[in-house]
Amino acid sequence: MAKRIICIGDSNTYGYDPAAFGGARYPEGVRWTSRLGSAWDIRNLGENGREIPSSSFAVRVLLSQVRSRLPADGLCLMLGTNDLLCGASPAEAAERMRIFISDLLVCGLPLLLVAPPLMQSGTWVESDALIRSSGQLAPLYRDLAALCGVSFCDASGWDIPVVFDGVHFSEQGHRRFAEQLEPVFAQMFL
Repeated sequence: MAKRIICIGDSNTYGYDPAAFGGARYPEGVRWTSRLGSAWDIRNLGENGREIPSSSFAVRVLLSQVRSRLPADGLCLMLGTNDLLCGASPAEAAERMRIFISDLLVCGLPLLLVAPPLMQSGTWVESDALIRSSGQLAPLYRDLAALCGVSFCDASGWDIPVVFDGVHFSEQGHRRFAEQLEPVFAQMFL
């Protein structure tokens, strides 16, 4: 029987296709959440523009979305890119993540914290400082995972192909991300 995993993320989890009109998604079968294989029943909670929830309202809304998808066998959490794009420092993003993880742990599910792939130079990422900031999330998230007692996965070293904006996965990027993440899921959730 397939393991049900709730994936919380931003537009890359949602499957946003920046080349399509009006915020459309890549089709099923292209998005990484649909390429993980038959062992997984993925519940996709990706949302375009999602930052790490930091207001009590945003946390309540997302926790309600998680609860509506229970029962589940685990949570996969990959956020932080939009926080950096909106001006947060890596340390500020990590602190937001620490607080949000403590909220998520009340669900009682195994949690995998994923450090997002690195941003690359593009129309959304015009400064080297932003690229460096994206690389600083992984060590902060690794320490945070140890502190919170959750599992950690570092996707910042996976060399995921992105499109012209420097942020969103290309079709090849979705395929490569799924190929890299599937064995992590198998180790953690099976």
